[in-house]
Amino acid sequence: MTERIIEGAGSALPSMLKAALPVVPGVNLLPGVAKKGGDLPDLRLTRKDVTIDPAHVATYREVCGFEPGQYLPVTYPHMLAFRLHMGIMTDSSFPYAAIGSVHLRNSVTQHRSIAPTELLDVSATATNKRAHSKGTMFDFVTTVTSGDELVWESVSTYLRPGRGDKDAQPEGAPFEVIEGNGTQWKLGADLGRRFAAVSGDYNPIHLYPLTAKAFGFPSQIAHGIWTKARCVAAMESRLPDAVTIEVEFRKPVLLPTKVAFGSRIVDDGPVQGLDFSMTNPKNGKPHVVGRTR
Repeated sequence: MTERIIEGAGSALPSMLKAALPVVPGVNLLPGVAKKGGDLPDLRLTRKDVTIDPAHVATYREVCGFEPGQYLPVTYPHMLAFRLHMGIMTDSSFPYAAIGSVHLRNSVTQHRSIAPTELLDVSATATNKRAHSKGTMFDFVTTVTSGDELVWESVSTYLRPGRGDKDAQPEGAPFEVIEGNGTQWKLGADLGRRFAAVSGDYNPIHLYPLTAKAFGFPSQIAHGIWTKARCVAAMESRLPDAVTIEVEFRKPVLLPTKVAFGSRIVDDGPVQGLDFSMTNPKNGKPHVVGRTR
């Protein structure tokens, strides 16, 4: 496997602009821009000795609803990996355009709490291309190490819509939709822009009604990874230091809106944790469903 070291934190905007080129008519036909499908690249991108910016963590906490704390929020390392994901998706060897790929699922495993003073190595690679009933799926696998210790890892599963395999079977144990338990959150029209400023994900579908409509949405939508973080923030005090949190993204959250949150304790012998959902309070349809174990 080819490994490239990415220096510095950098800005995500150049990557986002590069990501948009394959969907611009005419430009998307140019050599080095055109995406023609094929195999995933045998490529790993790595950031070495990443330092944590306390001000950035504080802003992330505020946008996602986390209380102040001495350790990083369990979902925060996604912010350290986004530039790597975009670097892979915008590489000439990557077979699909970044814009238009749909985030289906995400699983995070934190092996222990991470202090913001630790120096971290963050690596990402794309792997496991496979059939889906509505196209092709692939995973971004991310690892975070402190010294030689693996402290955090995640798998983000994406769908590239297209010709699918009608015989492809759903993966993993099904999630249960948990009804709202009285907790509701009012989400402003600017939520996508606020989270984009923190995450670096300036995908046009999250920013303004006009930019979202260009990609088939009636209005801008919340980032899926924000919906997960907001649910996790609501449960943070009930989570152990070592935990796995899995989610499946269902209906997009059209902004502005209200959403409902519900959770339920699972204690079935060796299986313990929480099931949770973010739903539409008017009709109960789920935006994100998940579990912790």
